Amino acid sequence: MKILGYLIQKEFIQIIRNKALLPMMTILPIVQLIVLSNAASNEVKDIKIVLVDKDQSEISRALTNKIVANDRFTLVSAPFDNQEAFNLMQKNQADIVLEIPIDFEKAYYRGETPKVQMLVNAINGQQATVGSGYLNSIIASLNAEIIQREPMMISTVQNQIASVVVSSNSWYNPELKYPHFMAPGILAELTALLTIVLSAMNVVREREIGTIEQINVTPIKKWQFIVGKLVPFLCVGLILLTVGLIASKLIFDIPMRGSIALIFGYAIINLICVLGLGLLISNFANTQQQAIFVAFFFVMIFILMCGLFTPIDSMPKWAQYLTIPNPLAHFISVSRKVLLKGSGFVDIRWEFIYTFLLAIVFNTLAVWSYKKQE
Repeated sequence: MKILGYLIQKEFIQIIRNKALLPMMTILPIVQLIVLSNAASNEVKDIKIVLVDKDQSEISRALTNKIVANDRFTLVSAPFDNQEAFNLMQKNQADIVLEIPIDFEKAYYRGETPKVQMLVNAINGQQATVGSGYLNSIIASLNAEIIQREPMMISTVQNQIASVVVSSNSWYNPELKYPHFMAPGILAELTALLTIVLSAMNVVREREIGTIEQINVTPIKKWQFIVGKLVPFLCVGLILLTVGLIASKLIFDIPMRGSIALIFGYAIINLICVLGLGLLISNFANTQQQAIFVAFFFVMIFILMCGLFTPIDSMPKWAQYLTIPNPLAHFISVSRKVLLKGSGFVDIRWEFIYTFLLAIVFNTLAVWSYKKQE
């Protein structure tokens, strides 16, 4: 244990001497957390819409005014000609074209079902889906207002309206603040990715400056070398997590309903896992540039398949199975469940189990692949 203590002490001295590491542990996570939590948003705003109102009636103008008054829509043009509207969409100047046909109001008062045509630019699938959903909500809202305002229409139209009333309540994030959803995930992402990159470059850096040869001639065992590298960067990762949690609370006021100790307990296992992967990468790389490229390959896969931006349940089945060996996906899941929902250990036990098994695999491979020359 004395040998292991000396190795850990040596690593801490190297970390303290690294002047670039302190900003990476404090300033960098805060800046990235602020920028990404505000910028990485799935909210759809500024939907460009073209209205072709061929009816020019009171109800059609009320619908137009209601759409224009909504802050999510920007009225680009209101032509009378379909071709002009199609040209605007062809030039990518419109996301949605809404055509209100002639006799739209008459159909309303006859008790018929008035129809409008909605053409959506589906190049951006999310913009198209969410934008059309907003527009459908506005039309439904106008429909309800007309029925309340025109009692004579109730007898003729009410039979076409469903009598079911839906009452919704948003749990865990009642104000639907997007940073509250994104900040825990981005915090977990930054903590895991910074530590994996730092550990991936560590052994390679010693190989480049020549100090690895001095370690290789000493009677230390391979597992002692790996553990000596792992412990200091585990502390670095926990400092990153602490700084991120404090910044998230002070800047975004994210709720912390669950146990902070449970977050740190899981973080220790997760960081051991990603540090083992980083050291495994470092053992096979000859230069820091190679280590960064290989780490970047894994980082991209982890980010795209971690559920931070795309729900894992929406992925194909084969992709959902590939998220199991993704420690970042488990870290994000745990941080959101514990912080936002107040989940306990029983609720996140499978994340603990998967991550623990991954930590054993990655660190065993890191010890096995380290080539110590006697």
